[in-house]
Amino acid sequence: MQSLKHHFLLAMPHLEDANFAGSLSYLCDHDDNGTMGVIVNRPLDLTLDALFEQLDLGGDDSPHRDAPVYYGGPVHKDRGFILHRGSATPWDSSIQVADEIALTTSMDMLQALADGRGPEQFLVCLGCAGWEAGQLENELKENAWLTVEGSAQILFEVLPEQRLQAAAGSLGVDLNLLSREAGHS
Repeated sequence: MQSLKHHFLLAMPHLEDANFAGSLSYLCDHDDNGTMGVIVNRPLDLTLDALFEQLDLGGDDSPHRDAPVYYGGPVHKDRGFILHRGSATPWDSSIQVADEIALTTSMDMLQALADGRGPEQFLVCLGCAGWEAGQLENELKENAWLTVEGSAQILFEVLPEQRLQAAAGSLGVDLNLLSREAGHS
């Protein structure tokens, strides 16, 4: 099995599951035990300012106050997942996903963002997306998803509403022209 870690998962146009329709997920882990990622193109009606206040982190002078918080997926909706450019160190509970992309789930990074420190490029997501072992592979066979290698540029420099098409465009694909039927030989 080829790992899909550091890949985008693009919802095919016919995918009707409300959790994933029109979504672009970034896969942070994929192995024999399953797959974990975060949806990166669905900002909530919530900013970091509200999150800082809810968690009593201060942040009144943080330059990050107006940053959106994203719906990361239907699993662990009460937990924060911070996808950021740079290294997993020095943050607690971090993994290096790719050379320039890490995922942190610890409060120390949220506190750093509230204090005006931390990485310059980041996405704060509430919840994540998860698939049991073999589940994503079956969904791929059913033509529910398209995959393409991940890109820090798409994650951190493209507007959320344009990320799905940008990821598809990196393959030279227009999602609106794709068929529901998968071809098998």
